[in-house]
Amino acid sequence: MKGSGWQTATAGAAAAERRTAVAALLAGALIWGLIWYPYRVLRDGGVDGIVASTASYALAFALGWLCWRPRWPPGGVSWTLLWLALAAATCNLGYVLATLDGEVMRVLLLFYLAPLWTVLFARLLLDERLDAGGALVIGLSLAGAVIMLWQPRLGLPLPRDLADWLGLLAGLAFALFNVLSRRAHDLSSESKVLAAFAGVVATGLLLLLAGAGSWRLPREPALWSLLALLGGVLLLANLIVQFGLARVAANRAIVIMLSELAVAAVAAWLLADEALAPREWLGGAIIVAASLFTARRAGTSPA
Repeated sequence: MKGSGWQTATAGAAAAERRTAVAALLAGALIWGLIWYPYRVLRDGGVDGIVASTASYALAFALGWLCWRPRWPPGGVSWTLLWLALAAATCNLGYVLATLDGEVMRVLLLFYLAPLWTVLFARLLLDERLDAGGALVIGLSLAGAVIMLWQPRLGLPLPRDLADWLGLLAGLAFALFNVLSRRAHDLSSESKVLAAFAGVVATGLLLLLAGAGSWRLPREPALWSLLALLGGVLLLANLIVQFGLARVAANRAIVIMLSELAVAAVAAWLLADEALAPREWLGGAIIVAASLFTARRAGTSPA
């Protein structure tokens, strides 16, 4: 009886931890589905998107460094960390700048072409062979993109503006970061997150020095408070998502994180008065189907 009671208690604790992990992933999806809005508030207050991103990620890096410095790799900065930093910088800066100037849902749906790029990067960097399932992911992703981006007057299914291109580029960089992260299995998740934060800060400063944005800082205390809040939220989002990913199967985690699209759709409608055309919804649904198929493959593949 004692053994049975202990097993029941253990099973209950494991189930509670899984529920907490799922809640963490849902909270992460909620944050990432809304994170664009504070940056728009800052933009409307006269703060350039590059400055806002650089400042908020600098604060997130500072907080993370205080928390995780003892876990920094003993060998210091490596080429792998530098590539991770560059991929993260492209992903995060591209996402913020795209959602500042473009339609949020179009940007996110183009961002979620990531399964297409993941298949290609996994072949190049992890030597994973392209099978029929991978080919189907590529086909679905491309079909969804063509439907979304088709412009009869222009003839070619290309992004219609800079925001679309940045959304595509951010998704490509996101896929590269994930594949590189899988390859760098010897690095701790904390060091990868710190590298990502540092990459955004360094790239943002380089862009500003090159004249790509305005150096104007917030004047109102409320905007400084918003920047500080963003830095804390960015660190929190990475912490809780890492917690969830470590405890939820990859196939289930991807499906949960896709709830970001629903959050962003509602937020864009309520906060920015944005709506997608039926053709864009159809293309987006096919892109989501590619992500879900990728999740199913991850769940059925051998460990």
